[in-house]
Amino acid sequence: MSFPIKVCVKCGEEFELKPGKPGFANRCPECSEPDSDTPANRAGNDPLTGDREANAERRRVMRDMLYRKDS
Repeated sequence: MSFPIKVCVKCGEEFELKPGKPGFANRCPECSEPDSDTPANRAGNDPLTGDREANAERRRVMRDMLYRKDS
């Protein structure tokens, strides 16, 4: 049984779309591999996004701004 032949949208190479292929269905296996500069990896480098105290403070400030009583 032959698998459908697809063309990679990133590099233009043809590849067989096999069941269970990791990544995107419209990208070849080489282009489907995760980059080291993905948003998930960049978020780990940002000290503000990973800091629990900073996130708690942001939530507190937003709550105070939204629900404060005008005097």
